[in-house]
Amino acid sequence: MNVIQSRRDFLTALSAAGAASVLGNRAALADEGPPETTTVRLRRDPSICVAPWYIAEDLLRAEGFADIRYVPAPGTESALMMGRGELDFGVFFTASAVFRLDEGAPITALAGLHAGCFELFAHEPIRTISDLKGKRVGIDQLGAAKHRYVAIMAASVGLDPRKDIEWVEGSATDPMALFPMELFASGKVDAFLGFPPEPQELRARKIGHVILNTTTDKPWSQYFCCMLVGSRQFVRDHPVATKRVLRAILKGNDICAAEPARAARHLVDRGFAQSYDYALQTLTELPFASWREFDARTRSSPTAPTGAFSTSSNAS
Repeated sequence: MNVIQSRRDFLTALSAAGAASVLGNRAALADEGPPETTTVRLRRDPSICVAPWYIAEDLLRAEGFADIRYVPAPGTESALMMGRGELDFGVFFTASAVFRLDEGAPITALAGLHAGCFELFAHEPIRTISDLKGKRVGIDQLGAAKHRYVAIMAASVGLDPRKDIEWVEGSATDPMALFPMELFASGKVDAFLGFPPEPQELRARKIGHVILNTTTDKPWSQYFCCMLVGSRQFVRDHPVATKRVLRAILKGNDICAAEPARAARHLVDRGFAQSYDYALQTLTELPFASWREFDARTRSSPTAPTGAFSTSSNAS
């Protein structure tokens, strides 16, 4: 796979003065016109897997955005905040985006970012998803991405996620808290679906074992996990700005794929990640360049044939 960012590109991307050189032909940018607004509000996400979101900050400035705001927002509130005009863009778990669209949320799915990142941890004697029947699973809150994803996994092997699993909510008020993970670490729940840096921390603490890794286990690894989603009104009213945001984020993807060590240092230095080791492990493992290969119409669709979900050796 050819990744367009060189080391020189990466270094220029991390300085506002030099970021313009990464964006290619300036005349081409001028042809499409300036962004309709120079302010963009992005959801501040606690997960390392949204690294391109933060790596792209200087690229966004080079695209004409002078005011870049990171807005705290619980995952289940992001779509509502977009509807209220309080948030412009967020990274959604694909199934969450579909559920919100089905509910009539005023959002627009723009692009898949990467596959993988979620890992399902369990305590003994649980070894498969089928073993979750009658067990307690820790989640942030009902309706959030972790709840949706485990429910899909359970349904794929014939379990009824409403009856066969006991859902235990952690913190529903602090989106930055890792309370559900601590429920698992303390043995108060039997399983827990984590995204970076949670899996990295659990492995470092030697707590539980992984029964499914969506980065490596098929068919989960064959579908987009995270998607760039925008406020429908923002996308309609600011098409040039939307294009520039999308371009910057996807270039951020390429930077993470080409130079994970430098990208990890950038995240830590700017306060978007606490542990360099966890950040580096995440950026090294996740397929950030997969957006160049995946076809969103056929490989990221959460409406894939039900039978596809029974092919994973870890899913039975």
